[in-house]
Amino acid sequence: MVNPDKWPFDDPKVASVFDNFPNTDRKGLLKLRALIFEIAAQTQGVGQLHETLKWGQPAYLTPVTKSGSTIRLGLPKTGGFAIYTNCQTTILSEFQHMFPDGFKYENNRAIHFNPGDKLPLDKLELLIRRALTYHL
Repeated sequence: MVNPDKWPFDDPKVASVFDNFPNTDRKGLLKLRALIFEIAAQTQGVGQLHETLKWGQPAYLTPVTKSGSTIRLGLPKTGGFAIYTNCQTTILSEFQHMFPDGFKYENNRAIHFNPGDKLPLDKLELLIRRALTYHL
């Protein structure tokens, strides 16, 4: 089970962004954040994860090993919350091929969720692991 409290914030700017997310979306975004950290810790070759802001959104990189492609979390203009991958990669298109139904895709760059959605963590684990090991 994903535990958002297990992963404290190192960067107060990132913590502030999460604090300013609407309450309805924050819970889901914190679960996604924790899942990213948990998968990074479990996956050989990923190394230490770096959490920063890109375009004002929380972003997760693998600067030591350079094993992965950036993952971002944010609020799409259409509402709800989302997990983003680099649209110049095949990460999301491969995931969409495996799971064509059950997700709200934004082309090859994001998956959107509604507040209160039960996140399919087992499937999202595959997406996140692929992003964190994209260059291996």
